[in-house]
Amino acid sequence: MEQILVYMTFPDEETATRTGRALLEQRLAACVNILPRVDSMYWWNGEIQREDEVIMLAKTSSALFEPLKACVLGLHPYEVPCIVALALDQGHTPFLQWIDEQTRDRSQK
Repeated sequence: MEQILVYMTFPDEETATRTGRALLEQRLAACVNILPRVDSMYWWNGEIQREDEVIMLAKTSSALFEPLKACVLGLHPYEVPCIVALALDQGHTPFLQWIDEQTRDRSQK
């Protein structure tokens, strides 16, 4: 199974933490990292905006991206949240296997 890293941004640490916990509880991610306070600049409604945001990185399998995205969208306050996946083509094999083990459907064991 292919593992991915999902990059997301949130308006605050509370929202990121609540979302990360939901992803873990539903086994949609093996691990999440929350990086507090990043200075984000972006175009929105024809103007350059600047806001403090929080980054979340989630390690999961590509098969779980759509349910992960649906979970995040259900909890996210942004109109157009950043949710992008990057394939983990290379990595420490035991770690990649751990991601697969932690996100496997528990009902199939």
